[in-house]
Amino acid sequence: MPQFSLTEFVDIVSKSGTPKATKIRQIKHRPEYSPATDFYRLIREGLIEAHQLGQGLNSVDRVLTGLTDLKKKTAYPPIINGYKKWLGRKSTSWFEPPNEAYTKGNVTILINPELGLEVNGKPHLIKLYFKREPLAKNKVDIITHLMAITALEHCLYPHTTMSVLDVRRSKLFSPTVPIAGLTDILNAELAYIASLWPRI
Repeated sequence: MPQFSLTEFVDIVSKSGTPKATKIRQIKHRPEYSPATDFYRLIREGLIEAHQLGQGLNSVDRVLTGLTDLKKKTAYPPIINGYKKWLGRKSTSWFEPPNEAYTKGNVTILINPELGLEVNGKPHLIKLYFKREPLAKNKVDIITHLMAITALEHCLYPHTTMSVLDVRRSKLFSPTVPIAGLTDILNAELAYIASLWPRI
C-alpha cells in the first residue's frame, strides 16, 4: 500500500501533468527514511521539546550547539528567529497532538501535526513549514483540511483550530471557511496515485 507523508502528498497535488507523475515516481523509489537525512529533524524536535518541557524558546538555541553541517548552520538560525518572532509574548500551553492517517483507495497519508498548543487560550494543531519558498494558499487549504477530517475528532479540545506555521516568515495560517468538495478532490488525487503506482 503506498504511504505518503502529508508534505509529500501536498507536493504531488500541487503539480499537474508529467511533473505530477514524476513526483510520484520519485517518492516510490526514494530510500528508506533515515533520521540522518532528515534535514529539519533537529530543529523540529527542538521546538517540540521546548514546548513539551516548558523550557522557553531560548532553549531552542541549543540546537545550534555542535552543528557541523554548513547547510544547517546557515538554515537553522533564520528558522529559530522566525519562530521566536511569531511566538513573541503569546501565552502557550502544550497538549499532545494526535497522529492520524487518511486512507482511501489503498493509499495512506500520514497526518502528523508537530505542535498542539493553546495560544492565548485558543487551542491549535500546528503543522510546521520550514522551506524557503513562501507557503502557497492551496497547500495551506490541503494541509488544514486533511488535519480537520482526521485529527480533529481526536483532539483534547473540540474547537481546535487547524493551522500551518510558515516558520521563516513568522506567519500562522488558519483557514476559517471550509472549501466545498475538497475531500472529493483529494480522493480523486488518491485514486490517480493508486492507479499509477504499480506502473511506475
